[in-house]
Amino acid sequence: MSDSFQKILILAPHTDDGEFGCGASINKWVEEGKEVYYATFSACKQSVLPQFPEDILITEVKAATASLGIASDHLILHDYEVRTFTYHRQEILDDLIKLRETLQPDLVLMPSLNDIHQDHKTIAEEGLRAFKFGSILCYEMPWNNLVFNTTCFITLEQRHIDKKIEALKLYKSQAHRPYSNPEFIKGLALNRGIQINANLAEVFEVVRWKL
Repeated sequence: MSDSFQKILILAPHTDDGEFGCGASINKWVEEGKEVYYATFSACKQSVLPQFPEDILITEVKAATASLGIASDHLILHDYEVRTFTYHRQEILDDLIKLRETLQPDLVLMPSLNDIHQDHKTIAEEGLRAFKFGSILCYEMPWNNLVFNTTCFITLEQRHIDKKIEALKLYKSQAHRPYSNPEFIKGLALNRGIQINANLAEVFEVVRWKL
């Protein structure tokens, strides 16, 4: 895989989804010299806890993606309201087509088409429409996936998992989420590694694979 893809685009419905879904793989790809872009579609201002500034997730996503090694000019921020993506499908599709035309990525990462969160599902469905002629992988978010086909594994080293945890710790406004627990993140990577007789891994669904 490493030799097949040089420009990788992460589609994150909300500011931390890419880190949760494939943060360790992002760090590995950056380490390998891949050109990684991260496009997020909402900073969830409407659901930020009252003790934080409403735009806190913008600050946090900038810090977290930088921690993983993504260049600041490779971070693309959109400003849709959380839980309203279904009402803005055409605008989102237009944004995705613009990304396709300007970046021309070799590989796109997005939520699962079986993700039950309405915003995640919209990004997955419109992402498939926009990038259907290229390679697409869906990342795992167990708390939202009723089913998930474990058809692609990225093997990882401990340093990649450590970087994922470090990046997620920068989302202080999301620390109350149960899935932010570092032990859960470590355990999931260990579990996925055991499935392929490796130490650690992240898993993905293959939607399209173009070689």
